[in-house]
Amino acid sequence: MPSTVTGSFAANFLGNAPAWYKQAIVLFLIANPLIVWTLGPGVAGWVLVAEFIFTLAMALKCYPLLPGGLLAIEAILIGMTTPETVYEELLKNFPVILLLMFMVAGIYFMKDLLLVTFTQILVGVRSKSALSLLFCIAAALLSAFLDALTVTAVIISVAVGFYSVYHKVASGRGYHHKNHNTASDELVVELHREDLDRFRAFLRSLLMHGAIGTALGGVATMVGEPQNLLIAKVAGWDFAEFVRQMAPVSFPVLGAGLLTCWALEKLRWFGYGARLPKPVRQVLVEFADNERARRTKADQAALWVQAIAAFILVVGLAFHLAEVGLIGLMVIILITSFTGVTDEHQIGKAFQESLPFTSLLVVFFAIVAVIHDQHLFKPVIDFVLSLPKDQQPGWFFAANGFLSMISDNVFVATVYISEVRQALDDGSISYAHFQELAVAINTGTNLPSVATPNGQAAFLFLLTSAIAPLVRLSYGRMVVMALPYTIVMSSVGLFCVINFV
Repeated sequence: MPSTVTGSFAANFLGNAPAWYKQAIVLFLIANPLIVWTLGPGVAGWVLVAEFIFTLAMALKCYPLLPGGLLAIEAILIGMTTPETVYEELLKNFPVILLLMFMVAGIYFMKDLLLVTFTQILVGVRSKSALSLLFCIAAALLSAFLDALTVTAVIISVAVGFYSVYHKVASGRGYHHKNHNTASDELVVELHREDLDRFRAFLRSLLMHGAIGTALGGVATMVGEPQNLLIAKVAGWDFAEFVRQMAPVSFPVLGAGLLTCWALEKLRWFGYGARLPKPVRQVLVEFADNERARRTKADQAALWVQAIAAFILVVGLAFHLAEVGLIGLMVIILITSFTGVTDEHQIGKAFQESLPFTSLLVVFFAIVAVIHDQHLFKPVIDFVLSLPKDQQPGWFFAANGFLSMISDNVFVATVYISEVRQALDDGSISYAHFQELAVAINTGTNLPSVATPNGQAAFLFLLTSAIAPLVRLSYGRMVVMALPYTIVMSSVGLFCVINFV
């Protein structure tokens, strides 16, 4: 009996994850207290960061909330951080949590409008290079005035819509078939399997171009990324001043990023260049025509409501009339009220995508609390501040970029801008030099951080979203596809910081 219970417990632990993965997590949980007691909490902190990155890299094996949460709970129990520090981290990042809770759900209620709009773009633009540039430019422009997470939610929603339409047809079903399982290829007709794989590659490239676009645009304005608001507040910059300060770096990097997008599609390197198969295009064209023919007066009215809500959303976010999450809640209320969505279960579906990731982000901030309590980044900060002042902007960019690749760029920016502000208040640096360092910190945390999904919340959201497993977008594949962008954006950004800031 005991052996049966033990076997059942082992089978239940992390569910269907591979046995080797379960063994690795158990090994981490056993090793961490031993490392704390033998090598100290500082070393254990870096080990914990590596373990958490491992859970993110294996997101397709097991959702990172579960193993990452176990690691975070253990870190608190063995004294690497405290519940109070975790709570403080959550309070500092509450606008991001609020955004995920409500803005992503708000985008869900706009999916019909988004699908109609982007379907016309997809079937209308036949050049893959032009289409990729269009996605990248649109994501950059939207991220400059909205928020990268919001824009990523839009891109994901559109990709899920496209994939669902073709997967149903490839499985021998109609566009409007209910309860279709897009995660399984069992029903896909053999004739369509190759086209489906090519379509997955096509969507992967568009998703990555769009995600990179959010970083290209997000660095330029104070509303593009959460840390931008913090840096602007500490530096005393308004919207226009922030754009002016970042322009010597943000505009050259934007040009280089768009050129990279075009080159990757032409050269078909790093997993890019997949074209939209003709049968898939034909299905999407027929779908668009079918939807247009079936659209009733009520459907048209619903699209107009969504368009008006989208306009209100853009104005509210561009002028930062309220916290992003609250604007998202307003969008939910407006659209549901004027489109007849009144059932609690219908509304609840909108939150299915965002709340698991919101929970994961809370766990992520618990790991950040360990970094904070164990002062893991302090040696790097002390080293950079000890350098000659003319070398500091470039080193700040490089140090911020490296740390943002392995940690949260919001946290890295918060730590660095606080230290630099303290140096200004102490009279160690001038205000002009402080502004130079603020530019280096903002660009350093926004640009090189595209290297890994854990560098930016938008990339992490994409990795753990519903679309990632459908199009086979894993952690490793994201790193490989982001590599050329990382090299180009980091190199151009560092050059501009050293020579023009």
